[in-house]
Amino acid sequence: MTDKAPVRFQRGNFVVADLDRALTFYEGVLGFEIEYRLGDNPNSYSRPVFDIPDEAQLGFATLNLPGQRRVMALTEISGIELGPVPHPRRNAIVLETQDPDGVMAGARALGLKVYDEEVLKTPDGRVGREIGIVDFDDNLVVIYKFPGEGE
Repeated sequence: MTDKAPVRFQRGNFVVADLDRALTFYEGVLGFEIEYRLGDNPNSYSRPVFDIPDEAQLGFATLNLPGQRRVMALTEISGIELGPVPHPRRNAIVLETQDPDGVMAGARALGLKVYDEEVLKTPDGRVGREIGIVDFDDNLVVIYKFPGEGE
């Protein structure tokens, strides 16, 4: 018998057109750190599962947060036109942050779309702040904070 869970969440992944540009937000504003970065691999498993044409070039980075290794990945697809992300959006990552004002300011300084802040009310009665941010590639990041927690 094993104590290992039958499923363990490893990481989320967003497709981006320019990895360096994307990192200005994910690393520079949100505070992720690069675990490793890979260049183009014509035999990458990402090609069939993301339906990436042969003529496209790939880049890849996994990202860490303090105490959380490789919880996010960015897959760069360049050399082809990436179509628009269909709306309504079909995915997002949700991040708790201790500095939502700093994250919003950093995102705005990069020219990113920052939605109006909403009040977050949980089923267990907590009340906090919730803000949506759209990255350079139309991927949605939702940040939140419950005042008094983690301070």
